[in-house]
Amino acid sequence: MAWKSRTHNLQVFDTELSADTVEWCPLSSSHDILACGTYQLEKGAGEEDATPTRTGRLYLFEYRREGLMSPPLTELQRMDTAAILDLKWCHVPLSGEAVLGMAAATGELQLYTLSHSPEGGRSLHTLCSLEVGTERLALSLDWSTGRMDSSSDVRVVCSDSAGCVSVLSLAEGALVALSQWKAHDFEAWISAFSYWDTQLVYSGGDDCKLKGWDLRAGPSCPTFTSKRHSMGVCSIHSNPHREHILATASYDEQVLLWDGRNMRQPLSESPVGGGVWRLKWHPTHQHLLLAACMHNDFHILNCQQAFEGSGEACPVVASYILHNSLAYGADWSRMSPEEPAPCSPVATEPKESLTESGGHLRIQYESPTASFDTSLEDDAGRYIPEGIAAPSITPIAGPALNSNEDSPSLSCLLASCSFYDHMLHVWRWDWTPDEAQQESTGSNVDPAGALAALTL
Repeated sequence: MAWKSRTHNLQVFDTELSADTVEWCPLSSSHDILACGTYQLEKGAGEEDATPTRTGRLYLFEYRREGLMSPPLTELQRMDTAAILDLKWCHVPLSGEAVLGMAAATGELQLYTLSHSPEGGRSLHTLCSLEVGTERLALSLDWSTGRMDSSSDVRVVCSDSAGCVSVLSLAEGALVALSQWKAHDFEAWISAFSYWDTQLVYSGGDDCKLKGWDLRAGPSCPTFTSKRHSMGVCSIHSNPHREHILATASYDEQVLLWDGRNMRQPLSESPVGGGVWRLKWHPTHQHLLLAACMHNDFHILNCQQAFEGSGEACPVVASYILHNSLAYGADWSRMSPEEPAPCSPVATEPKESLTESGGHLRIQYESPTASFDTSLEDDAGRYIPEGIAAPSITPIAGPALNSNEDSPSLSCLLASCSFYDHMLHVWRWDWTPDEAQQESTGSNVDPAGALAALTL
C-alpha cells in the first residue's frame, strides 16, 4: 500500500537559551502540558582559566487548539535553574499529582510537582532534590513507571558525567539513594529501566559500551556488555508495549533494536545520520520510533519488519528538518492535533501569551548546502512551511494504525528542540494511505512523494 506522510509546523518558540530537552506530560489529566529545558554554558569573565558556569531555564507550556488563527502554545511558567540535561515526567501520578524529574548540571536530580491553583492555573513547584555526586553533571534520568503501572515502588535511575549510575526511590516526598556504582570509564550519557522488569537497568557511556544491570544481583558485574556501537552510547529506551524490545543509539549514527533475551546480536541496525541523542517510542503504536539525530534533524522509523525478524534496517517514514541547529530534544504527545484539551480548571491570564501575532512569522534557515525562507503562518493561521516541495520517494508500506480498518491513518502531535538556535517547535505528522494514487496508477509509487523527508 502506498502511504502519504506529511509533517506540518504548528508553532516555533524562541527559548533564548540553548534548548536540549522537551517532554509532554503522559497523565491523562495533563496531556496538554509540555515542559522544555535549556542548557547554557557561560565562560568565566577575566582570566582564561576561569571556571565556566552552566545555567538553564525550565519552561512550562499549555497546548490548546482554540482556533486556526491562534498559535496553540501558551507559556504558563518559566523558572531559572541550573543547566538542564534531561527531563522526564513520571508516568503515573504521585500523591495525586504529576511529577517532573530534572537532571541538572549541579549533579542533582530535582523533582517538581504540577499543581493547580484555586484560580485555575497550573504551575511547577519544587518537591525535592538529591545530589548524586559532587563535581559532576547529572546527565539523564528514567522512571520505573514506563508501562503506566501504578506502584508504591516508584524509582528513578540517573547517570552522570563521572560514569556512575544511581538508583533512587521516592518515599513520602523525598528522594532516597538506593545504590550507586561506577558503570562506565567516561561520561555515562544515558540510563534507563526495562519497563517490563524494573529490576533491570541499562546504561550507555562515552566508552562506547552498552551495559545491563540486575539490581537483585548488585552492581558488581553487569549482566552483559555490548561493544556493538562504535562510539558513545547516548540513548536507550525500553519499548513499553512490546516485552524484551530495546532501542539504543549512539554518536555512531546508528539506531539498534534489541531483543533483551539476546544482547549479542541486534534485531536490526538502522543508519540515520548525524549522531542520535534521543529515542522515543510512540505512546500507543508499538512499532513507531522517534529519533533526534543531532546533525541530521528528526526522523520517525517504522520498526514493524524488524520485530518480525527481517533483520533489515528500519525505514524512515517521516522527517522533520525545520530546525537550524543540533537536534537534541523530541517527544510524542498523547493528544491528537485536533483533540480538545483535557478537562481542567478555567485558565487565568497567562504569564505570557503566544497568541498575539503581527503578521506572518518568517525565519531564515541555513544548512551547509543551502538556505531558504519559510513562512510559518499561512492565511488561515496555520504554521505550515511554504515553497518546499517534497522529494519523489518510493513510499513506505505500513500497517493499518487505527483500530478502525476502514480508516488506517494516524495524526500525531510532537515537540522538538534544537540547541544553538534555541528553538522549540511544535508540529504534527499525518500518515494516511494514498488511495487515490492506488486507484489512478495501480502502483506503489507515489510520484508526488509519499514521505515528508524534506531535503535541501
